[in-house]
Amino acid sequence: MEYVPALDESLKKLLGAATAKAMAEHLDLHTVGDLLHHYPRRYAERGELTTLADLPLDEHVTVVAQVADARVHTFNRGGGGKAQRLEVTITDGSGRMQLVFFGRTVHFHQKELLPGRRAMFAGKVGVFNRRLQLAHPEYKLLDADSGTDTVRSFANELLPLYPACKQLESWTIEQSVGIALDSMAATGWEGLTDPLPPTLRDGRGLTDLPDALVKIHRPRTKADIADARDRLKWDEAFVLQVALARRRHADTQLPAVARRPAADGLLTAFDAKLPFTLTDGQRKVSAEIFDDLATDHPMHRLLQGEVGSGKTLVALRAMLAVVDAGGQAAMLAPTEVLAQQHHRSITEMMGELAEGGMLGGADHGTKVVLLTGSMGTAARRQALLDLVTGEAGLVIGTHALIEDKVQFHDLGLVVVDEQHRFGVEQRDALRGKGKQPPHLLVMTATPIPRTVAMTVFGDLETSVLDQLPAGRSPIASHVVPAADKPHFLARAWERVREETEAGHQAYVVCPRIGDEEDGNGSGKAKGGAKGGSKDGAKKKASPEDEAEKRPPLAVLDVAEQLRAGPLAGLRVEVLHGRMHPDDKDEVMRRFAAGDVDVLVATTVIEVGVNVPNATAMVIMDADRFGVSQLHQLRGRVGRGSAPGLCLLVTEMPEASPARQRLGAVAATLDGFELSRIDLEQRREGDVLGQAQSGVRSSLRMLAVIDDEQVITAAREEATALVLADPDLTAHPELRTALDALLDKDREEYLEKG
Repeated sequence: MEYVPALDESLKKLLGAATAKAMAEHLDLHTVGDLLHHYPRRYAERGELTTLADLPLDEHVTVVAQVADARVHTFNRGGGGKAQRLEVTITDGSGRMQLVFFGRTVHFHQKELLPGRRAMFAGKVGVFNRRLQLAHPEYKLLDADSGTDTVRSFANELLPLYPACKQLESWTIEQSVGIALDSMAATGWEGLTDPLPPTLRDGRGLTDLPDALVKIHRPRTKADIADARDRLKWDEAFVLQVALARRRHADTQLPAVARRPAADGLLTAFDAKLPFTLTDGQRKVSAEIFDDLATDHPMHRLLQGEVGSGKTLVALRAMLAVVDAGGQAAMLAPTEVLAQQHHRSITEMMGELAEGGMLGGADHGTKVVLLTGSMGTAARRQALLDLVTGEAGLVIGTHALIEDKVQFHDLGLVVVDEQHRFGVEQRDALRGKGKQPPHLLVMTATPIPRTVAMTVFGDLETSVLDQLPAGRSPIASHVVPAADKPHFLARAWERVREETEAGHQAYVVCPRIGDEEDGNGSGKAKGGAKGGSKDGAKKKASPEDEAEKRPPLAVLDVAEQLRAGPLAGLRVEVLHGRMHPDDKDEVMRRFAAGDVDVLVATTVIEVGVNVPNATAMVIMDADRFGVSQLHQLRGRVGRGSAPGLCLLVTEMPEASPARQRLGAVAATLDGFELSRIDLEQRREGDVLGQAQSGVRSSLRMLAVIDDEQVITAAREEATALVLADPDLTAHPELRTALDALLDKDREEYLEKG
């Protein structure tokens, strides 16, 4: 009797040990269910030629194309002797791509790949001589000589092309999926649970789950694919939103102390000191936060805003309101530099109000303490004492705040700055320090599209600050192609010198420190501060390969080159994460005071650093940073009345995706637009675990950027269902799907919020 696997059965029993091992190791597919949810990336139509121009660099792809030309070339081999290579040009009707084969198989491939022949080609996309190329691709011919299986699969109207890898071509995955579909169909899809309640499925006109899985893998028409996608997107969106709705519902059941600011208290005194008026956006967001603080269950709010929109001021006003109400507030920063910066700027903004209990302090004042891991024993002991006695109303610190020995008198509000830098365990540990759960305000300067906020931060209410304070200046951004046009880099250093001569200051950002012990640190990278690398290209290496092979440019190397070369005579200092905290703080103080002309730094200056006189930034190896990170870095300039300048230096060639990405950053200052670009390029990843749970993405079909309607509708349906049935008693199949989604890691993620 033939063995038929259930959905959670190991692939080893279905496909054999070798294929199952390859799928587990290279595609993270372990069960029949995993395989059935490994959806085709796209479909090739019979007679249709694929769009070669849209292929992603450095990814393993499968294309259906026609051979236009095939030629054998003889070349001199190193050490004497001749060798041959076969260059095959394939076409998609609108563009071309080159395949290359070397070695003994050249003539075999030449006989097979005749002009006019069509085939599926699989390989990793590279660039050679600025043209897309597949080197030694696997291929399957799609014509009468190819064998009946291939002909039959190609005779289908639509040919599924799967996300594949070197070890498993798309056609092997298609064959394996076919075996899984046939096995499940033979049992009548036994063991397949449908997470969508029948009323929802029928009300939305969605197909049932077995039908959707067949249609996505074996479509007869484009309408089949559309039906399947609609259904499978709903599964992902709905189960995820139910998980988040249950989390929100659980939060409303927790007790918290309502914190209402006292009339004519600390907040009123602080507002009276401000030398400017709040923007409309700051007033609106503050009102939302104060309404939340006044309730008797914990606030869970995300405050997102553009770089420089005044989030810290809004957070500080919330913290002062809590102190007014008799509680304490803690701000958690991701780095010591940022914690010190926040402490400095908050005490400066508060003035004598930050000296409560001290001689000369204000009547309404409170103590503001800093707590970091590198503090001296005496200062640390005093800070801990001030917290446990309630003497300090405000504390700003790093993860040192989370340690067991840190105790609060009455913690009422936790503000987490730059949420993406913290693991959920850290956030949870700090929240656990209140007598009752404290209110929580999460801040991020990385603008998040609405749909992403509804998925990644779906358990938080969202406030957006999209208005910049008056007096902020525009920032001009330009790409500097150091390899193509070295004189552009020379001009960049001239611009930096011009800014300093005008009384301003500049940042130079590098991806690496340069004192690493792995041997890379001392090898000064080509290009450097002087210009692009012109030599050293091996014959067969693409410009991308050359630029990526060398170590990233380093702070210590670049600073040395600048001092000796283009910026000789200027006061050039370095700042990086491995410096002693006191040294870092001293450098930042001197830079803020105008005693340093140029600060050569790592991304330690990415968030929170505020020096209005710094007007220029040069980012070396800019292609090695993400879009959102570049936007964050750029936000360090243009913070005063003088216009800002950001120069993105790269050695990547003009046609490369890296250059396109940099071009997008240079073209707009709209952080929301850039976050869309960033997300589209990185893909969603594991939205629920937010890269913190280490498990495979729960979103295979849903695109959080494009599927706003589905996500919004799913959120409404999920909220209503959870309100009526929080424990999902009437929905056992949904409960099963939720258990499958919320493995141990994700369950902890949601529990910790």
